[in-house]
Amino acid sequence: MQGLQGKRVLVGIGGGIAAYKVCEVISTLFKSGVEVRAILTQASQDFITPLTVATLCRHPAYTDRVFWEPIHYRPLHIELGEWADVLAIAPLTANTLGKLAHGLADNLLTNTVLASRCPVLLAPAMNTDMWEQQSVQRNWQQVLSDPRYHRVDPGAGVLACDRIGTGRMAEPTEILTAIQSLLHTGGNRDLAGKHVLISTGGTREHLDPVRFIGNPSTGKMGLALAQAALHRGARVTLIHVPATWEVPPGIQAISVVSAAQMREAMLTCFPDADLIVMAAAVADVKPVEYASEKLPKTKLPNALHLESVPDIVAELGQRKQPHQRLIGFAAQTGDIIKPALQKLKTKNLDAIAANPIDQPNTGFGSDSNQAILMDQQGRQQRIESCSKLQFAHYLFDFVK
Repeated sequence: MQGLQGKRVLVGIGGGIAAYKVCEVISTLFKSGVEVRAILTQASQDFITPLTVATLCRHPAYTDRVFWEPIHYRPLHIELGEWADVLAIAPLTANTLGKLAHGLADNLLTNTVLASRCPVLLAPAMNTDMWEQQSVQRNWQQVLSDPRYHRVDPGAGVLACDRIGTGRMAEPTEILTAIQSLLHTGGNRDLAGKHVLISTGGTREHLDPVRFIGNPSTGKMGLALAQAALHRGARVTLIHVPATWEVPPGIQAISVVSAAQMREAMLTCFPDADLIVMAAAVADVKPVEYASEKLPKTKLPNALHLESVPDIVAELGQRKQPHQRLIGFAAQTGDIIKPALQKLKTKNLDAIAANPIDQPNTGFGSDSNQAILMDQQGRQQRIESCSKLQFAHYLFDFVK
């Protein structure tokens, strides 16, 4: 996580076994330069101590005991509500969810929620039967109807009660990603009602079942774009090649391998999309011949005959409708501007990100990126090295 120095995050911890996961969230935020404060409900202290949380925050933890003590010049819940840029509640219990749904305030955490105006991120965690109760789901939908509230849905798996089902709190990395997005957008859902279609990863053009022509792309940039678009309210479809990462809940994922498969998937989804970001590193050529069984080393050809694969982004540019926006990437070495401008014009793109892949800690496989963004109107914006999630938000800010 980069570029978060001086941001302020208030973490509300509910009473559940998942409270231990919040330690990683707080620790990572602090190491990223974020000022972190934490509120513990009474029930949460059966699972995690104020001393542990205070140590990770490098600041005293707040509890209801402190709330009711008249030692503050101004009411504590007012001070904390005005202080926070983002308020994250994790784990969110059924009890606290019910209070939020009905505007109740009987402890420091719920009073602070009502005394604040910042975006609130909710990460529920509870037993499957509790989560699936009609009353809980009704409260969940009622809370989410308020634009202040944002979500990281619970996952499925083995719960602390040995039940297998939905109810596991989202992993710290997912919660941190959502917090980072909220710190950038302030909770603005400027892509609500839009369908964002994204391609990512390096396609593989196979010679036989185990050998292929490929590139170093890991698909991390496209994943970050998908997460950023989701956090900004979009309906997101991500077309990706096999990857080491998992697609977060809420994103429609389509897995492909070759350029031909990616083309088919993109053309299928394209007519319904409003914003298309072609972040995939698509192969330019493929072997003319494919062997259905692994070739012995002695039978590998000395010269590999190649043929061109379809230019997906150029085809999308030809099919683009007036309401659609098509964004491309140009991974370059040396001069990055001239080739990107040529690609922008010849392929009928609305904007392009020119990436210098010969710079350290940028491009394929890295966790950070940098680029010069350009559009058809002649605008240019330099994005200095930053996390790929932050880069994704800069890109959407540029093209929206």
